[in-house]
Amino acid sequence: MKRSFGKLIFMALLIGLLTACGTSDSENEDSAASETNSTVTEDVESADEKVLKMATSADFPPFESYDINGEFEGFDIELAQLIADELGYELEIEDMGFDGLIGALQSETVDIVMSGMSATEKRRQNVDFSIEYHRSGEMFVSQADAGIEVLEDLEGKVVGVQLGTIQEEGADKLSDEYGFEVKKLDDANTLIQELNTNRIDVAYMDKTVAVGYINELGLVGFDDPTTVSPGMAIAFPKDSEMIEEVNTVLEELIDSGKVEELEDKWLSEE
Repeated sequence: MKRSFGKLIFMALLIGLLTACGTSDSENEDSAASETNSTVTEDVESADEKVLKMATSADFPPFESYDINGEFEGFDIELAQLIADELGYELEIEDMGFDGLIGALQSETVDIVMSGMSATEKRRQNVDFSIEYHRSGEMFVSQADAGIEVLEDLEGKVVGVQLGTIQEEGADKLSDEYGFEVKKLDDANTLIQELNTNRIDVAYMDKTVAVGYINELGLVGFDDPTTVSPGMAIAFPKDSEMIEEVNTVLEELIDSGKVEELEDKWLSEE
């Protein structure tokens, strides 16, 4: 009798253990299924997010640069954000050298470029452009005591330009006629450093950017009287499907006065 009773107790414990294991396995399976469903949902939501990838060369204040906290700021940055908001995109910005921007569009690693870029005919051979949204012109900048006031004063001087810019193209054309040497540098900040350390005599750059340096550093300059450069525009890969919708928003921002407000905020010479 005792032996039978012992068997009953053993069987009861065994059944209880198996039941507990079954419950644990079921709970684990339910938890795993829940986590899988959650992951799938997150992936679908992530896939539904619209991201506008923009490249810029953030060494070109007041169009694009970094603030004291390391965040992007400037005229182009705020305009790009307005466009992205209107189109329902999250704006993602990548900083790179100016001379690499066209290549980034050609390889389609980014959707657009906004970097104070003039819509020249040479660039149009490789990328497409939006309507123009700003026009600056060019300026020759020098030290206040340099005595460089007109193009003829550039003879025998070293004129610095930023690689890949419309100023590089312009300086190459003017150098033979006016007898100056062209020195090509990576960015606008380096141009000013070279000017301040007398490694170049003149910096040839976008007028709006030049005026900022003139006011800040006590430099002087004169306008380039030789050409009227094309205006700035947003660059796209060739045959991009985004051009039409971006142009529509850009026209609305111009007509509504929003672009003018940004110009007053960032580009005023006062």
